[in-house]
Amino acid sequence: MSKQNHRYYVYIVASRSHVLYRGMTDSIQHRAEEHRGGGVPGFTTTYQYNRLVWFEHYQYVNNAIDREKQIKRWRRAKKIWLIERTNPTWAGLSEAWSEETADPCAFAPVGMTRLVQVRKLK
Repeated sequence: MSKQNHRYYVYIVASRSHVLYRGMTDSIQHRAEEHRGGGVPGFTTTYQYNRLVWFEHYQYVNNAIDREKQIKRWRRAKKIWLIERTNPTWAGLSEAWSEETADPCAFAPVGMTRLVQVRKLK
């Protein structure tokens, strides 16, 4: 895969009681399946995070890491605002995906994702 085709995702998954977990991955489809199937031991299994409610994708891993750290510092109310801007019903965004889906972004509501191409200054 060439550098221009890399995609890194920052995401938020929620439990039925709206407990939030944020993370970063290079395969949003695989990660969403892990959360939905309870395949992530520890904190995420304890709180049963099973719905992908928000995500963004980035071309450069450092930008995705920076965004995840930024969201981690936010208060809960701001994270809820971020989710509800594009997903007011907290719908499970990954439920329509199948193994054959090439681009999860095709199923996201309009405005849900954005590919950010910020280059690091040398």
